[in-house]
Amino acid sequence: MQIGIIGLGRMGGNIAVRLSRHGHTVVLFDRDQATVTKVYDRAEAGNAIKASSVEDLTKKLTDSRRIVWVMLPAGEITEACVQELDGLLSKDDIVIDGGNSYYKDDLRRARQLMDKGIHYIDVGTSGGVWGLERGYCMMYGGTKDSTDHIDPILKALAPGKGDVPRTSDRDQPGLDPRAEEGYLHCGPAGSGHFVKMVHNGIEYGMMQAFAEGFDVMKSKNSPALPENERFDLNMADIAEVWRRGSVVASWLLDLTADAMAKNGELSEFSGQVADSGEGRWTIEAAIEESVPVPVMTASLFTRFRSRTGNNYAEKVLSAMRFGFGGHVEKK
Repeated sequence: MQIGIIGLGRMGGNIAVRLSRHGHTVVLFDRDQATVTKVYDRAEAGNAIKASSVEDLTKKLTDSRRIVWVMLPAGEITEACVQELDGLLSKDDIVIDGGNSYYKDDLRRARQLMDKGIHYIDVGTSGGVWGLERGYCMMYGGTKDSTDHIDPILKALAPGKGDVPRTSDRDQPGLDPRAEEGYLHCGPAGSGHFVKMVHNGIEYGMMQAFAEGFDVMKSKNSPALPENERFDLNMADIAEVWRRGSVVASWLLDLTADAMAKNGELSEFSGQVADSGEGRWTIEAAIEESVPVPVMTASLFTRFRSRTGNNYAEKVLSAMRFGFGGHVEKK
């Protein structure tokens, strides 16, 4: 298939390269033309086309049904891009927002674009900087017609079954086989980003639990404790042994172990932990639904506190964020 990709940052660029490797043609645009050239050079030869503007990108899409994937930061920049595309695309064309937009913005945009017959698909995309090789877990929302049309694109981006053991009883009626491939049509527009939003809220809580646990262990050698109760524990070795058969084994733990093996003190991290919005939105949704989410709420508030003074736990959080998403601490 042919697809235009707007925004060629850490994830957008890798998405474009992965699609080109699977035989799809990608039309590339980023406001930084040097970035366009870098991604073009990394893409499979013959499967990438450079564009000089959003308008130029839409003109270089020659399929009868044009597809544009927007991979930009949530908020004003994505909003402006969608509005520009509204004026450039036609009936039955498809706009995909693969960033981390707020799901209520998706609801509004989908209604607006459908007035012209343009389809809007929101794709919650998880995989960070590792997605090029590992593939991306995707949760998406939109009409059945439009999501079925882009299925070859999503299948190319997804990780596939790989060596993950099958869940028992997955052959039951009503279960979507695409979930085993790592991508899932969640429902109408907005539902994909809603599921990804909750995914990120859960991620906050999991990361916080790891961070606090390692902080408790590291502090066991505190001079405030009786000398005969102190343990000088090796954080890197503990993270490694937990990876081997423990019930808390996970990709987040893998990333933690990798960071600690390099430097157990994590001194390269300040521990000032940012939040990118999804955690806040998950808590807002929980309030609207009267659903208690104490773990996610506490983990978000801890990130706020980390910016006024921090400890080893926040350094562990920063190390994990850098590991899965390449998130560099703000100075």
